[in-house]
Amino acid sequence: MRSIETRELECFLVLSEELHFGRTAERLFLSQSRVSQLLRSLESRIGARLVERSSRRVHLTALGADFLESLRPAYNALADVVEDARDTARDTRGRMRIGFQGAVYEPLARAITAFRSDDPGSEVDIVEIPLADPFGLLREGRVDAAVVLLPVREPDLVLGLTFSRQPQVLALPTAHPLAGREELGAEELTRVRLVPLTGQAPSYWRRVHSPRVTPKGKSIPQEGRAGTLQEALSLVASGRGAMLVCGATAEYNRRPDITYVPVRGMPESALGLVWRSDGRSSRLARFSEVLSTALA
Repeated sequence: MRSIETRELECFLVLSEELHFGRTAERLFLSQSRVSQLLRSLESRIGARLVERSSRRVHLTALGADFLESLRPAYNALADVVEDARDTARDTRGRMRIGFQGAVYEPLARAITAFRSDDPGSEVDIVEIPLADPFGLLREGRVDAAVVLLPVREPDLVLGLTFSRQPQVLALPTAHPLAGREELGAEELTRVRLVPLTGQAPSYWRRVHSPRVTPKGKSIPQEGRAGTLQEALSLVASGRGAMLVCGATAEYNRRPDITYVPVRGMPESALGLVWRSDGRSSRLARFSEVLSTALA
């Protein structure tokens, strides 16, 4: 028997509720083409159509309706088993996984040290998060919480703490004509080529950290592509672009071939501790308190 893909089943269940490919894609944070691909794969495994789609409506076939009636309780039971195992593992092993973007900033490092000192049985694993995919590892359950660049406007995530509010700065090759300036205006970003970030970051997040237009709507040139902070900084250092970063990132990534210049008129950068709305545990609550103390 061909292996069962839970993502296909999840896609079918959501589609059966929404009866709309666009809304299904939004709920699953996928493209509509990926939703169609998952459905076709599931139907191929079964050997018959589960969904009929016309230009005006989407509806389940008779087989699809029968399949849904049998699948839903089984899927919910499986999800409960996995969640119970996750809760047990989280509480019995005393291990938390904290994600971070770019660098383990000083308050986070202090909080981890203090947390382990207060609770010697607890361990904290540090996991780097792709710069342009701040929420993916959280949703996949690969980290319990993450320190990410704001903004965060995700309905399935909780923003606990906000800290390190600072102006954004522009990372430039040291030889760039603008590198000698003490400050730049936001509209002067038209004079550089920003390295676009590749990943699953939502559009509202990209507009802050990888904008394509200035606040007045003027186009900002783009050059290259990068998925991680170090990839982007390497492109900047080699003279192949520029990059907006937060002040803390600039401080932790000082190097002679890159100059950081503050940018006036851009949204302020800030960091936040974020977790899934269904993922808060007693250890995470304690860690949030310790981090809050470290920030004081």
